[in-house]
Amino acid sequence: MEYMIPRIVLAGTNSGCGKTTVACAILQALVNRELNVGAFKCGPDYIDPMFHSRIIGAECTNLDLFFFDENTLKYLLAKNGAGRDISVIEGVMGFYDGMGLTTTAASTYEVSLFTESPTVLVVAAKGASLSVMAVIQGFLDFCPNNLIKGVILNQCTASTYSVLAKEIEARFAGRVQLLGFLPTMRECSLESRHLGLITAAEVQGLHEKLNMLASQAERTIDIDGLLALAASAAPVYCEEVNLPKQRETVRIAVARDNAFCFYYEDSLDALREMGVELVPFSPLSNSELPQDIQGMYLGGGYPELYAQRLSENAPMRASVKAALERGIPCIAECGGFMYLTESIASYPMVGFIPGKSFDTGKLTRFGYISLKAGHDTLLCTAGGEIRGHEFHHWDSENTGGSFTAVKASGKSWKCVHATETLYAGYPHFHFYSNPDFAVSFYNACLKEKHKNDN
Repeated sequence: MEYMIPRIVLAGTNSGCGKTTVACAILQALVNRELNVGAFKCGPDYIDPMFHSRIIGAECTNLDLFFFDENTLKYLLAKNGAGRDISVIEGVMGFYDGMGLTTTAASTYEVSLFTESPTVLVVAAKGASLSVMAVIQGFLDFCPNNLIKGVILNQCTASTYSVLAKEIEARFAGRVQLLGFLPTMRECSLESRHLGLITAAEVQGLHEKLNMLASQAERTIDIDGLLALAASAAPVYCEEVNLPKQRETVRIAVARDNAFCFYYEDSLDALREMGVELVPFSPLSNSELPQDIQGMYLGGGYPELYAQRLSENAPMRASVKAALERGIPCIAECGGFMYLTESIASYPMVGFIPGKSFDTGKLTRFGYISLKAGHDTLLCTAGGEIRGHEFHHWDSENTGGSFTAVKASGKSWKCVHATETLYAGYPHFHFYSNPDFAVSFYNACLKEKHKNDN
């Protein structure tokens, strides 16, 4: 199938160069022009898509070549970019940074290459002048088959830009198009936390900040040039990924509030397309689980920031524990897993899984992993493999041992509490990586629905 998806990739030279700020400024400017805008994020990021979604008023989805094969990646781009005037794909880390220190595997570069998406490189110009030329030339020459077509300078003054612009045009005319700059705007800064930016829901005055960024972008970024570049993108060719439509509906309660907000929207959509009704609830503010549910999904997030409120909501903790004790199928990833342990720091939690969750003070078990099941579980049978990732500062006294996690480096460890009705552990995963996992979850929920039938 052929799909026309006007699009650009916004790539960074490195993490911290400001590509998310630039992406948000451009997205808001495009929305303010009343365009139909799509947004994507490369890699296993949950937080940046929240900002994108707030801006465009629709879900931002992930493009990840570790989780997806090339066809699935292109299909999700085509599916979520259909009917958009432009789609903006924000990169992850530096443009060439991949799964390991010396590989481009699953990098923004590979996403842009496989999807044939024209790329705009965001270069931080603060504290530099002629060295900016070396950075641009290095990125253009490092992998000559790259699709870098434009450059935006971030944290750049107007006076510096006027000088650098002439030099860039002289040195790289015909190779790359200069598309403007953003100055340092401290009043619009987006604060960071150990997993990246703080979530969109936590930013005070987010709407005002985004519109200030957009106004600046209209003045100093060539928005029309970006639209023209997006319109030049080649068609996307892919085959449709068909998910098995199930014969009847099951209802799955999904924890969605400030404490539990890390979900892949395409992963949730996979369940919806199969016939699952997702019922949102809040472990922070609701007193019990929704009625007439056959499954539970507790995603990641920042439960440690809301530990006191979660703990004080004893009726909800009791409701969740009772549901688990009667065998309701449940997926609990990272923060959701922490909620099921005995405590987060000194605050009592659900207590279904023995052990306490504690702050390590550092990044723990970071990156992509492959998980292999040691026995039959909710998602797969013994020997089944799941692709996942971990990114957290907290840990547990009892992380489980149902799966073996293996990194590309060969490092491995035991993890995850899993039974025929439970997956609870730090690793996150994506249903489009293997739709059979979604089918297994659905079937367990269907069994729960009919367990009292005569």
